Amino acid sequence: MQAWQVHENGEPSEVMRLQEVDRPTPGDGQILLTVRAANINFPDALLCRGQYQVRPPLPFTPGVEICGETEDGRRVIANPVLPFGGFAEYAVADAAAVLPAPDALDDAEAAALHIGYQTGWFGLHRRAGLEAGETLLVHAAAGGVGSAAVQLGKAAGATVIGVVGGAGKAAVARELGCDVVIDRHAQDVVAAVKEATGGRGVDVVYDPVGGDAYTQSTKVVAFEGRIVVVGFAGGSIPSPALNHALVKNYSILGLHWGLYNTKNPKLVQHCHEQLTALAARGAIKPLVSERVPLSGAAAAVQRVADGVTTGRVAVVPGNGASA
Repeated sequence: MQAWQVHENGEPSEVMRLQEVDRPTPGDGQILLTVRAANINFPDALLCRGQYQVRPPLPFTPGVEICGETEDGRRVIANPVLPFGGFAEYAVADAAAVLPAPDALDDAEAAALHIGYQTGWFGLHRRAGLEAGETLLVHAAAGGVGSAAVQLGKAAGATVIGVVGGAGKAAVARELGCDVVIDRHAQDVVAAVKEATGGRGVDVVYDPVGGDAYTQSTKVVAFEGRIVVVGFAGGSIPSPALNHALVKNYSILGLHWGLYNTKNPKLVQHCHEQLTALAARGAIKPLVSERVPLSGAAAAVQRVADGVTTGRVAVVPGNGASA
C-alpha cells in the first residue's frame, strides 16, 4: 500500500515521504481500516517536528483523525494508532474506540468531526458551562479548531465573536455564523470586543492560540467569565498572572480532550451522540476547505502548519488501495 512516512523530524514538507510499505497488521483489540478520508490537524505537524506530547518511533505515518471503512463495510470515524496513521491507504485503530460516521456528513466532513468538535463540545459545555444568551469569544475562528467552536457556540444559543487574521479569514468566519468578526491585523482586538459588548466583556473565551491572544482574553473576560485554554498554535505558552484572575474573578480552564479517552470514555461516546444529532439537523457541518489526493498530503500538512488554511483540509486517498 502507499503511505506517507516520517524517517526524521523536521518540517512536514521536508520529512514526509510517500512510500510503498506493507499493509499494517492489527494487534490485539485493533482493527484494520481502509482510509476513506483523513483530516489534517495541527498535531500532525507537531508529530513531524517531534514536538508533540506523543513521539512515535521512527519511521511512522502521521494522520490522527480519519473516516474509514471496516472489513465488513461499516463507515466509521477513528483516531488511528500510531505508527500506522491516517495518511495512507490503510490504518489501524483500537476497535473499542471507533465511532459510527454520521450519515449526514460525507467522508471528508466525517473525518473532520471528531477531534475539533469533541474538543469544542467538552471545552464549551463540560468545562465552561456555556449557556444560551452568553457571549463567546473564539480566537482563530476561521481555523479548524476555531470553526468548530463557532458552530457549537451558535448551536448552544450564544452570541459569538470571532477573532481572525486577515480579510479572507474574516469572510469565512462570517459564513460560519459569527455575530461579530474582528480582524486582528486591522483592528485593536481588546477595543473591538469592548465596543461589541458595551464594555461588559465576554462570558467565555475559547483559545487555541495562546501568546498575545491569551493576554487579550484576560482584558476582555467578564465578571465570572471563563477562559478555556485549548492549545498554543501561536507558539508561545503564556504564564497567567493569577492575581489578575483573582481581582477580576474569572476562571482559567485547561482542556486536554485526549484524557477523556482514558479517564471517562463514556463521555466521549455521549459527546459523539450529541454531535451526530447536531449534524443531522444541520446545526454543525465541518468546513472542509480543501480535499487533496494522497499525493498532496505533505504539502497540505505544511500549509496547515504555516497557518494559511481555513477550516479543515482533508486527504482523500481514493481507495484504489494496493496491497
